[in-house]
Amino acid sequence: MRLHTQRKAFSMLTAIFVILIMASVGAMVMSLSGKMVKETTTQFQREQAMLLAKSYTEYAIMAVMANGGRANNCLNTIRANNVLNNYTVNINIAYIGDNTTLGAANCTDILSKTVSTSESPLNIIVDAYVSYPDDNGQNITYHRRSLQKI
Repeated sequence: MRLHTQRKAFSMLTAIFVILIMASVGAMVMSLSGKMVKETTTQFQREQAMLLAKSYTEYAIMAVMANGGRANNCLNTIRANNVLNNYTVNINIAYIGDNTTLGAANCTDILSKTVSTSESPLNIIVDAYVSYPDDNGQNITYHRRSLQKI
């Protein structure tokens, strides 16, 4: 009769050990799942920032081109707040051209007026800054710089 009691105790210890191992594996799977969700969210936010920067860069180019290829009515900045869930977009535009193109302009960011020929096109440098909050409440800023002939 005593041998039969020892078998029951061994089975109980084995069952407890298996349950502990399964609980540990379950906790590890839940931890990895949480990390994967956080990484996917971070990657999605960065992709959104990249697409917004590209989109607003094209918008800035179109806005400058609306002046007929001249910088007479200078567009220096474009700002947009609360775009797509707390994304903030700041566009800074700097101009490069000759004196005839930029002479009467009231631009604040003129990088050069001494281009060698008057036939040289107007060039702009578009700096796009897209800021968004991460999970910790800190702002992350994505920057994109483009040079465009107008």
